[in-house]
Order: sequence, then C-alpha cells, then structure tokens
Amino acid sequence: MKLAQKQKRQTGFTLIELMVSVAIFIVLSGAIFGLMGTSQKQFRTESQLLSSFQEARLGLDQIVRDSNATGYPPVNHFSTLPTLSSGYASSPVAWMPGYLTSSSCTIGTAGGGTCTTPGDFDVIFEGDFNDGNGVEWVRYQLQGTTLYRGVTPKSATNDPVTATNVAGVMLPYVTNVMNNASSARIATFRAGYPAMFPGSVAQPIFQYTCDSGTGTVLCQNAGASNSPSNVRDIEITLIVMSAQQDAQTNKLRLVELNGRGHRKNPKQ
Repeated sequence: MKLAQKQKRQTGFTLIELMVSVAIFIVLSGAIFGLMGTSQKQFRTESQLLSSFQEARLGLDQIVRDSNATGYPPVNHFSTLPTLSSGYASSPVAWMPGYLTSSSCTIGTAGGGTCTTPGDFDVIFEGDFNDGNGVEWVRYQLQGTTLYRGVTPKSATNDPVTATNVAGVMLPYVTNVMNNASSARIATFRAGYPAMFPGSVAQPIFQYTCDSGTGTVLCQNAGASNSPSNVRDIEITLIVMSAQQDAQTNKLRLVELNGRGHRKNPKQ
C-alpha cells in the first residue's frame, strides 16, 4: 500500500513545475517572435534599400554609356558636311548661352564660369547614341532631389535648353539624390558619413576635364581651352539617400556612386 501511494505521488507535474514550464515557454516564444519580427523588418528595409540603390546604379551606368558616345560623328568625320546639323556632332556637350551663334561659354564649378550648362548639376550630351538614327541631345538635370533625363533630336533652329525643356521631354530618372543638399542637411549627413561632402559643401554630379596645351586638366583650370568643345572626360558622382530608415540604427543611409565617361572622339 505504501509503495502504491509513493508511485502515485511521482506521476505528472506539480503546479509549480507546470507554472515554471509555461513561463519558460512564454519567454522563449516572445524571444522567437521578436526575432522574427526584427528579421522581417530588416529584410523589408534591405529590400527597399537595394531597390533604391539599384536605381541609382543603373542610372549611373546609363550616364556613363551616354557620355562615352558623345561627340560622334564629329565634323572632321566627313569630307562634305551633312546639310542637316543633326547629321553631325558639333561638340561632345551642348552649351548655353551662345550655342546657336557658336559663341562658346566657359565651364566653371560651384556657380563659376559663364556656362549655365554644362554645369555641376546640368549637362546636355550631343552625339549619335543609337547607331545611325541621327545626332540627339541627351540631358541630365538635377531638380531638387530628383535627377531628370530627357532625349530630343538635335535641331538647327532650337537651342538645346529650349528643346529639352519642352513638356514631356525631361522625365524623373534617379530619386533621392543628395548632391545639392542644404548646408544644414550636409552637416547632418557628415555626422554619420564624415568622408562624404568634403569641405561641407554640395558635391557636383558632373565635373569636366578639357584638352589644353599642357594636357588634360579640369576645365576651370584650362585657361583659353576652357570650352565645351574641348571636354574630354566627365566624372560623375551620385550621392543617394535611402527612402526609409535603417531598421537597426533608425537612420537614413547614404551611398556614393562614382563613374567616368570619355568622349568617343577626343581631340588629339
């Protein structure tokens, strides 16, 4: 009888053991579900970051491809110049003011120079970009935080700025571009990314090098050779901000992308 009572007392869990088991289960379940929630949030954030930065990468690749096709076919490509100006490229980049009168402006930076385009945030490439379909103007212009792109045929009677400003030509291309952010915002960015925005100033999207008597130099340092027709290379820098905050740091992320284009027929 005593043995049977002892065995009966040993079966099952006591109330305390059951409560401890339930408590452990709740703690573990909470940790697992919390980890799953964090992981899903991080996955969504990284997916959105990838999508945002992939847009910028593809945009940069296209800018480089366009700049590599500029200036072709040049005037010296023909024994007899085509009747239509759309049959040849006068320059690797179109310019304003003075394009229609062949009066060259000078390229500057940070508001310097006399060209309104090409500039730090605005460029109009000129060339045959589609293998024999005629010379076109391809324009990239930063408006606010969106980089726009537009394509239109070269015209003998229209200046390049007017032609590309026609409604429907310029379309959004890369969003959240921070190159020309305000001073206050740049200071905020530099707190997390001290290597970006050197000098705590806006960073040009486009920088130009020109052929000169002493070699290839930044156009603003090329003296008498500072002319859009002498542009040889174009350095491109895109600083893009994520659309959403990072799930772990709760901060917006930045990425800097760099590329370099080279006109198709550089002057010798």
